[in-house]
Amino acid sequence: MSEAVVTGLGVVSAIGQGKQAFSAALLAGRSAFGLLQRPGRQLPGDTACFAGAEIASLQLPHALLQALPHAPSVSLRTASLSARAALSALHEAWHEARLDQVAPERIGLIVGGSNFQQRELMRTHATHAQQPWFVAPSYGQVFMDSDLCGLCTALFPVRGFAYTLGAASASGQMAILQACHAVSSGQVDVCIAIGALMDLSYWELQALSSMGAMGSSRYLHAPATACRPFDTDRDGFIYGEACGAVVIERTGLAGNADRSGVQPYARCLGGAVVMDGNRHPDPSLAGETAVIGQALRQCGLRASDIDYVNPHGSGSRIGDETELQALRANELQHAWINTTKSVTGHGLSAAGAVEVVATLLQMRAGQLHPSCNLEQPMEPDWRFVRGAAQDCALRNALTLSIGFGGINTAMCWQQP
Repeated sequence: MSEAVVTGLGVVSAIGQGKQAFSAALLAGRSAFGLLQRPGRQLPGDTACFAGAEIASLQLPHALLQALPHAPSVSLRTASLSARAALSALHEAWHEARLDQVAPERIGLIVGGSNFQQRELMRTHATHAQQPWFVAPSYGQVFMDSDLCGLCTALFPVRGFAYTLGAASASGQMAILQACHAVSSGQVDVCIAIGALMDLSYWELQALSSMGAMGSSRYLHAPATACRPFDTDRDGFIYGEACGAVVIERTGLAGNADRSGVQPYARCLGGAVVMDGNRHPDPSLAGETAVIGQALRQCGLRASDIDYVNPHGSGSRIGDETELQALRANELQHAWINTTKSVTGHGLSAAGAVEVVATLLQMRAGQLHPSCNLEQPMEPDWRFVRGAAQDCALRNALTLSIGFGGINTAMCWQQP
């Protein structure tokens, strides 16, 4: 994977749309948590069941809207919230990397996520429950996750391949790993990985809360304090709408004269995936320890080479403890650590991609964002970023993303 570099990033989240707004909010530690407001997010008859972070106003770029008349087969009328977020993030990453100058047949797309349009599907079912014959014919295609691939490739000239990839909360980072493999193997010259916005309904929120994975009602009176990764008073993850796009390309491709000015964010040194043989949401110390060790060995790095770890850090009571044990087992206590989910919330299928975006933006800025609500760190002597942004020259970074079903992923990044 030494031939893969990142040349474009795009992001949509509750704390800001676009890299500039997103990065400013991250470095300021400015979150956007509240009670969830979107229709279909609260239990019927109740308006205060679940806390989270929602995008206040998702605005599609003007240039993207201008392109619609030239793509007559495309209509945004049936595009879901997940699809609109993906288009916005893809547009930003595409134009930063100047992909219009790359042959379309040499560009691929991987959308990380599955079952990510649950709220919109639930609302359709509820609307037509008594008269199903009135459901719109377009439902026959938009209920499929692959519809997002079709929409993206209709508006952007991606003609190599496009598919969705499901790996629960590790979907976003898994998509990036596969994009790196596609570029490194020569299958394509450029591959875009998108971590799709997972649009939860009250059905999923209630189930995740009941299983103890999501935060309880304990902090509903003060939702800004609910998301507390690695704090001794953590209470489970807090949902946050988000979508991230990452452009991976072959080293040297940006040297094309038509793409002058494209500056790589980082080299992708490699990564690893380890399954721990568990269908359930239980974290595995063996699996997480192994995936970190494998990623470091594949990249030819020692633990002492890692300057910064962007962890999964969801706020889960068992998950956070397990992750810190895995980091200790790999002798990474010296590295700087912060918790992106404490600011953005947990984007589930999008989380891994959004956290890679956050990592690379921090590497370029030479600053690490603070961790929100980290009042009593589980490991007081570790180098958690707290209170305010921390100036830090970063050479090598490690990103971790864990998913239900025993999925463990790790990736290593290096300044170009």
